[in-house]
Amino acid sequence: MTDMRMLASDLPIVLQDISVLARELAILDRVSLRIMPGAPTVVIGPNGAGKTTLIRLAMGLIEPTSGHVSHGGRSAVPPTRRAIVFQRPVMLRRSTAANVEYALASTGVARSEWPSRIEELFNIVGLAGVGARPARRLSGGEQQRLALARALARDPEVLFLDEPTASLDPAATKAIEDVIRAVATRGIKVVMTTHDLGEARRLAGEIVLMHRGRVIEIGPAAEFFTRPKTEEGRRFIGGELLV
Repeated sequence: MTDMRMLASDLPIVLQDISVLARELAILDRVSLRIMPGAPTVVIGPNGAGKTTLIRLAMGLIEPTSGHVSHGGRSAVPPTRRAIVFQRPVMLRRSTAANVEYALASTGVARSEWPSRIEELFNIVGLAGVGARPARRLSGGEQQRLALARALARDPEVLFLDEPTASLDPAATKAIEDVIRAVATRGIKVVMTTHDLGEARRLAGEIVLMHRGRVIEIGPAAEFFTRPKTEEGRRFIGGELLV
């Protein structure tokens, strides 16, 4: 892949006193967060905590009601170096390979290089040999890996993932987690949400715990899971419901 690190970096992504309101309801409430290079940042918390809104905002898909977002110290940066995979990605009515070609068409990759690039991407996500299959006939786990390949076609510096293994069986979950590890080792910053504490333990370098639209606790994953600093953190990893 192209060495995007030679270009101006979008990291750190800094959220300063961010609020997002919907019909006067606070979806995010005065959130401040720095997303730094390194191992995956995993955002956890109960349903409705604001996790998806947080990564959509950091990606640049929505604007805050108040507060400020910067990428690499710059404001209003187009998301050309960022990519996102949603919990239920839409598959185009075309072949698996053509889905990735559609993504490559929006990049600067020459058409002559598309076959080798697709082969590289399919090797990363574990879809080698299925390029001719209709994308909508892939299994749920395969479709999620195809969505990852499409996102990686943009050669992102930061990859946002919203509940990437939700509703997948253990084998498909392991395949997605293997892709996430492979992506992280390539220097791509992964920021993901999950409801699965086991997955967070396996993948996270940093944990962000959210509740009721606020960031409750941030810290290295190893410390969070052994010595949480907040009562909410202790309750959450102990299996209690945060309401």
